Amino acid sequence: MSELDVVRDLAKQTLTIPTSTGDADNFLWCRAQRLAHNVEHICQLPELAKDGLQIDRFCLIAATYFSMASHLKTEKTTAKSALSNANSDYLLDFCTKVVEEKLESCVDKARIKKINTIITESNGHFTKSAEAMILSDARNLDDMGATGIFNEFRRLAYHGKGVCDALQSWKKKVDYRYWQARLKESFRFEDVRKLAEQRLAAAEHFMNQLKLETDAQDLRELIIKKMDFAVPNK
Repeated sequence: MSELDVVRDLAKQTLTIPTSTGDADNFLWCRAQRLAHNVEHICQLPELAKDGLQIDRFCLIAATYFSMASHLKTEKTTAKSALSNANSDYLLDFCTKVVEEKLESCVDKARIKKINTIITESNGHFTKSAEAMILSDARNLDDMGATGIFNEFRRLAYHGKGVCDALQSWKKKVDYRYWQARLKESFRFEDVRKLAEQRLAAAEHFMNQLKLETDAQDLRELIIKKMDFAVPNK
């Protein structure tokens, strides 16, 4: 087993949360895996090779897996995800302590320090670290499209909210041009930004369909068509 496999297994154990029903809540681990997939593919973009960025793949992947540890405190204590607040200093400090505790027996101190630096800087806007920029883009990309909708629905559901609340939240973001701001400010690599635009378009299509079904607009249109066909020609 490689050193990175060991780190991956430790991250899985750390991010898989037991529940009162005996089942495992693997939401954080699943998201960590999605981020790792994003990171792996972003690293292969020609844009990065063109810029000549030197990437410490081990520390980057390890940081990606454990970056979700910042949510453990809210998940374990309240069973309600607070994804939007995960970049607070308090939660980032908690995350770095988890990394130190879980990796001290298998990763040297210099690498642990770099892993924590990547996690911390990936939540800022001014980092020049290639690894931090890649992790930041991977995480922001996960907020777009179908995965972003799923994350938002899960958060709302845990707070007792329903479809109407999800539509209201979406409309508010559209009205305030939240998504346009995210596309403009949240991505360091142009290729990832363009992909985020495509995912956002897919999300918009889904939310439009959700509103149509919630308002029964398709049923109204069906009735109108049926009534038109039933009217005899004059």
